[in-house]
Amino acid sequence: MLAAEGKARAAVVGIWSDTQSIHNADQPKALLTERGRLALVESRVLSVRESGGTIYLNFGRRWSEDFTVTVPKRDERRFVAAGVTLKALERRRVRIRGFIEERGGPWIEARHPEQIELLQD
Repeated sequence: MLAAEGKARAAVVGIWSDTQSIHNADQPKALLTERGRLALVESRVLSVRESGGTIYLNFGRRWSEDFTVTVPKRDERRFVAAGVTLKALERRRVRIRGFIEERGGPWIEARHPEQIELLQD
């Protein structure tokens, strides 16, 4: 799927003909307009923290306003098996795929490693 998406993006066809198809995590208010929709979000992970049964990928300093990705701790093995070490994503540029929800700020729950794509810095 990622290879097909890459070809379509390079050819600027389908949804990739829209330059607004990838959202920037640095614009949380704009992300909230996509609430309930499948979205692609790109930016640099500011920090990765764990609390209780959840791993948080933070894209800003204020969780109550900024974009956040959560991964249930019980799903971490699935990510590791796919070569995605969540803590290693800190300060790395990523593309996230998922449904935008609101939990303070805009939020996506990642349950599968395919939802997180590591980008070149």
